[in-house]
Amino acid sequence: MQIRIGGRRGRAFSFFAAGVLALVTSGCAATGPFTWYTELPRSEWGGPPGEYVIGVGDVVNIRVYEQENLSANGKIRRDGKIALPLVGEILVVGKQPSALARELEAKLKQFVVTPRVTVNIETAQPITVNTMGEFTNKGTLTLEPPALMLQAMAQSGGPSEFADDTRIFVVRQYPTFQRIRFTYEAIMSNEAGAATFPLRTGDVLVIE
Repeated sequence: MQIRIGGRRGRAFSFFAAGVLALVTSGCAATGPFTWYTELPRSEWGGPPGEYVIGVGDVVNIRVYEQENLSANGKIRRDGKIALPLVGEILVVGKQPSALARELEAKLKQFVVTPRVTVNIETAQPITVNTMGEFTNKGTLTLEPPALMLQAMAQSGGPSEFADDTRIFVVRQYPTFQRIRFTYEAIMSNEAGAATFPLRTGDVLVIE
């Protein structure tokens, strides 16, 4: 089965995407290590479908009750982190606001008695991913959060007629570089949640 919903052709690729293209054309991508999406810890999925997940470029407001000097407001950097008083650099991309608040409370306990933290999203950015390899439409996709794997398949037009639809990868940069493997059949049937796998800004989708 082929999805033929119109895709959006990107105007430019990031340096990272260009590097992935080099891997694909050199044949390294086909032989490199990967992790099946079913083996990925559920904590890396960012929570159940429908719950907001913090992304790169989002502006977050972090408030520590009665500790204004520990509160912060800022934009999530490209590396997925933000700097906070006392806590320092912390990875926030891929986390739900409520889960991040609980994590920060745990970290602040050594400085504050019973800290109470709230995390609010002031500005949410659309999620942008690149498609490469044997997609019907290659380029940059702009997806409204939550950006799910099925959305990306639909917007990109799905695998081309030359694709090996058992070799679909999400290449992710952070917190560590990894290649996450899917099959087209699993995505279309939502096997083990494949259709609702959440994508992040900076991800590159490759079909070999």
